[in-house]
Amino acid sequence: MSDQSTELRETVRRRYAAAAVQVTEGAAACCGPEPVEVDENFGSTLYAADERDALPAEALAASLGCGNPTAVAELQEGERVLDLGSGGGIDVLLSARRVGPTGKAYGLDMTDEMLELALTNAAKAKAPNVEFLKGTIESIPLPANTIDVVISNCVINLSTDKPAVFAETFRVLKPGGRIGVFDIVADDALTPGQRAERGDYVGCIAGALSFTEYREGLDTAGFTDIEITPTQPVADGMHSAIVRALKPVSAASAQTPTKAEAETAGTAGTAGTAGECCGVTSCCTPTEQSTDPTLTATEAKSTSGCACQS
Repeated sequence: MSDQSTELRETVRRRYAAAAVQVTEGAAACCGPEPVEVDENFGSTLYAADERDALPAEALAASLGCGNPTAVAELQEGERVLDLGSGGGIDVLLSARRVGPTGKAYGLDMTDEMLELALTNAAKAKAPNVEFLKGTIESIPLPANTIDVVISNCVINLSTDKPAVFAETFRVLKPGGRIGVFDIVADDALTPGQRAERGDYVGCIAGALSFTEYREGLDTAGFTDIEITPTQPVADGMHSAIVRALKPVSAASAQTPTKAEAETAGTAGTAGTAGECCGVTSCCTPTEQSTDPTLTATEAKSTSGCACQS
């Protein structure tokens, strides 16, 4: 990763850490937490009233997204859902309700303060079928072919390596799996410089892809049935948009490691030797896969007896 990319990621991390602290400190005050976002294009006001009423106040206050991905992902009972950049957990908690006790909702975030807030919110919501993971959306700490649906809420635009995000999303999805995300997308006519003029990076503007770039990125990663539908303008030539795509069923064989790759990676699920696999692909190399794909990341790491090395 370049120095500029590292600096941008740290800028994003600091912004979201500060937001989590703001919510946590506000919750301890007499009047409760104040929403971090007040712009009508972002935050918890984009969710239906009945959804907001069923969630902890802190989850609502920490909402920084540009839409409601759970409303467009068509979640079904029993599905496994992954939220990229889960923040205070609002979309994870809503997803957990939709997939029910036989399903599972994962939240992935790189910010310790947000993860702590999300865990607190999950406890308040009494949501047993959720798990929050620390990591980046460019290197997802889950096995390949284990997730039914990937959602995200105005986070992919913050990544400095979007091809890696698309490739990792494709990897963790089961064949036939799908994405249903909200993101900020730019008109094709806008140059990167013009996008930057409309807002900074952590404000979800400068890092946005154009409609064509977004479609090409998903297509290169292997996705099909790509739909990008703008919902509302957030700046001149910039839109919040619903992005949908499918991982084709035929992708199953394409992700099976060759014998040589498996030998190079080591024996999956064993511990105690160099090159070992923790049961989660991000622990060692992209060719490794969990010996039991039904395990959660936490369970896989515990079973193999080692900590994630990524």
